[in-house]
Amino acid sequence: MNEKLEFLKNRTSCRSYTAEMPSKEMLEKIAEAGIYAASGSNKQGVKVIFVTNKELRDKLEDLNRKAVGMPEDATPFYGAPVVAVVLGNKDVATYIYDGSLVLGNMMLAADALDLGNCWIHRAKQEFETEEGKALLKQLGIEGEWEGIGNFIVGYRAGEKAAPKERLADRIYFVE
Repeated sequence: MNEKLEFLKNRTSCRSYTAEMPSKEMLEKIAEAGIYAASGSNKQGVKVIFVTNKELRDKLEDLNRKAVGMPEDATPFYGAPVVAVVLGNKDVATYIYDGSLVLGNMMLAADALDLGNCWIHRAKQEFETEEGKALLKQLGIEGEWEGIGNFIVGYRAGEKAAPKERLADRIYFVE
């Protein structure tokens, strides 16, 4: 099979990280891959905030935890040293889909750089809170933005997991 297609089949989510910070150069490559994702009518209505500051990262994790009432000792970001928040501009009709494509591109780019990564949901709920809205304002992000997802990334603590088998009956061809 084509090497690139095989690569796509082998990306897996990581839920255990070392504290080692990926280089800024690696994060820039991941960010660039993200913004090159397709977008509806090429509106490019997505912003990505890469957070390496531990205090802010912990605050985001706390907002994520509170969004679903997880216990205070829960770690929804699994110890990853970096979280990138993907935001969609609500004025762009395809913002949810566009943000999802950005997340997918970043996941593939991180995997290509041999970094563990995972999409963590609940960014929408995080930034619907007053605390989340204030945080965006503090970061200079104005307008109507919705959290699409959190992308966590870092070095894996352990071996990369093998991809899981895919469920049957998910592909249909109508000829």
